[in-house]
Amino acid sequence: MAFVRFEEVRKVYHMGEVEIPAADGVTFDVERGELAVIVGPSGAGKTTVLNMLGGMDTVTSGTIRLEDDDVSAYSRRRLTEYRRYDVGFVFQFYNLVPNLTALENVELAAQICRDPLDAAETLREVGLEHRMDNFPAQLSGGEQQRVAIARALAKNPRLLLCDEPTGALDDATGKQILALLQDTSRIGGRTVIIITHNHALTAMADRVIHISSGRVMDMRVNPDPVSADEIEW
Repeated sequence: MAFVRFEEVRKVYHMGEVEIPAADGVTFDVERGELAVIVGPSGAGKTTVLNMLGGMDTVTSGTIRLEDDDVSAYSRRRLTEYRRYDVGFVFQFYNLVPNLTALENVELAAQICRDPLDAAETLREVGLEHRMDNFPAQLSGGEQQRVAIARALAKNPRLLLCDEPTGALDDATGKQILALLQDTSRIGGRTVIIITHNHALTAMADRVIHISSGRVMDMRVNPDPVSADEIEW
């Protein structure tokens, strides 16, 4: 069985009497340890898919599974536990606590988990061993995103979800962040899912899922993913 599985997932929002289908029968699989890129234009439904997989939103119908667990059937309390223990989140804007150091930001996430990784060691792994005592305002955008990734990884999650993780970064720094996420999958063995509107990122993915108008238009396995350093956009 696939590590992540969406089966005919629908999400309908209501504005008065109007129904807006943000996800309209989404079906795809992601295998354990893959780096998957979900790509599509703005308004395609990518963020809705990410929010449902991350337990931040519920399905209208259909099934979402993570390994043997039916995430779509979770209660509100179980969804809170799922977000807390099973999923790491990386966003376009880093969402760091400004009055905490880099180390304290990572420790904060580690304190709420069952089996966290060592915060200092996780920061070393993302190349910030010399910046642990700096506050977010003293860090570059790329360094702040590295702290955000370390914070997500310190939770020791089953799944790492990334929402436009390079959107606020310049090209060179963005490549460094993508290389780190690729290493998280290839070397760390974690399942990483990135959503983006940038088609250039598909070249580095093990699996590419194209979404448009709330539907999966195409899903393919990339037989020869390139290094993130080689991507041009």
